[in-house]
Amino acid sequence: MTVATLFLSLFLCMLLGMPIAIALGFSSMLTILLFSNDSLASVALKLYASTAEHYTLLAIPFFILSSAFLSTGGVARRIIDFAMDSVGHIRGGLAMASVMACMLFAAVSGSSPATVAAIGSIVIVGMVRAGYPEKFAAGVITTSGTLGILIPPSIVMLVYAAATEVSAARMFMAGLIPGLLMGFLLMLAIYIVARWKNLPSRPFPGVKLLLKSSAKAMGGLALIFIVLGSIYGGVASPTEAAAVACVYAYLIAVYGYRDIGPMKGIAWRNPGENLLKACGRNVWFSLLTLIKTPVDREIRQVVRDGAKVSIMLLFIIANAMLFAHVLTTERIPHVIAETIVGWGLPAWGFLIIVNLLLLAAGNFMEPSAILLIMAPILFPIATQLGIDPIHLGIIMVVNMEIGMLTPPVGLNLFVTAGITGRSIGWVIHSCLPWLLLLLGFLVLITYVPQISLFLPEYLDALQGYK
Repeated sequence: MTVATLFLSLFLCMLLGMPIAIALGFSSMLTILLFSNDSLASVALKLYASTAEHYTLLAIPFFILSSAFLSTGGVARRIIDFAMDSVGHIRGGLAMASVMACMLFAAVSGSSPATVAAIGSIVIVGMVRAGYPEKFAAGVITTSGTLGILIPPSIVMLVYAAATEVSAARMFMAGLIPGLLMGFLLMLAIYIVARWKNLPSRPFPGVKLLLKSSAKAMGGLALIFIVLGSIYGGVASPTEAAAVACVYAYLIAVYGYRDIGPMKGIAWRNPGENLLKACGRNVWFSLLTLIKTPVDREIRQVVRDGAKVSIMLLFIIANAMLFAHVLTTERIPHVIAETIVGWGLPAWGFLIIVNLLLLAAGNFMEPSAILLIMAPILFPIATQLGIDPIHLGIIMVVNMEIGMLTPPVGLNLFVTAGITGRSIGWVIHSCLPWLLLLLGFLVLITYVPQISLFLPEYLDALQGYK
């Protein structure tokens, strides 16, 4: 009866259109009031402790804010230019460059919708002008944007780490090779289609222009080495790396590229200007910018947008943690685990059930909420069956990628529909061929665990842990 009340009240609230965070909190409190010995005071305590006890969650607002600065600060445009100069000369190279740009931007933003919005708003129009079918361009960008939650740093990986108390650093390590592999498979599929349909390419711009575009993009791309290098090298935790990333993103957007903030439009050096005078002018404007930053309209807007997304996500997490607390106190995961283990189900059979369950949930719920509800249930079963928790995490993240492309709650679909001005049905149709590729990739990741586990195990061996 307890289980029925908890889940039926949750689904009823969601069907009524209640926000997922409120639905999770309401169903949890209702179950506590009706069936539990806990007091309402414990609810308030759990809402506070759910975030306070998980140090890793502090990285989420930092990564969101750094993503907001980079999305606004023109980093996406420079990354696209670099990708175009790198692979644009190959048949179908414009589409391949779009995938490459999504991979690079995913590594500095950690968010799928942000990747689609930042890259797609520039690239889709450019691909159509170059002679690519609009539906092909939209499908490529919508699908490539899902790499934002697989290529580290990933906010969804941080949520899984908090829900299961596995290492966020190891999750980041495990996501790198699958993310690169997925990007490579997308580019390979594009090349095959481009040869078949004779899609256009552009002339190679030359080594000089390639080096120039790479130098311009390096300001943003350096964030990848700062974050992942510090985490993989054991220099910083994900939370510490996220804080550094936030400061760096502000500096590169406001002081480096000067696309937003008080220094917007101010050149590093004016034509014919003396070098000494240019240095003095830049120092003066830099000091002035530091003073004006708290009151600058554009910077305040970026911080406000980042804060809104952070508050929304952390509110969902707090209520989902309360939901997980009810699950744990009522021993629901343990009962389910004992039942499934009692069936004698092998690990490969359990993983089929996991994938089907997550694919179904991805149609109706936001990725973070799915992980926070499902992970406490699936985690103990997986460990009893000998499935590595990190491998399970990557499987869940890849399922969340697919959920970004499935209606009615696929976030990437709505972003692309907004960019193109087309209907959701049209965007869904454009993604169908690429969705099949993602499903094939899910099978590969599910049943070849070393794709996910090779890098964390190798780095552990280097550091003497194994």
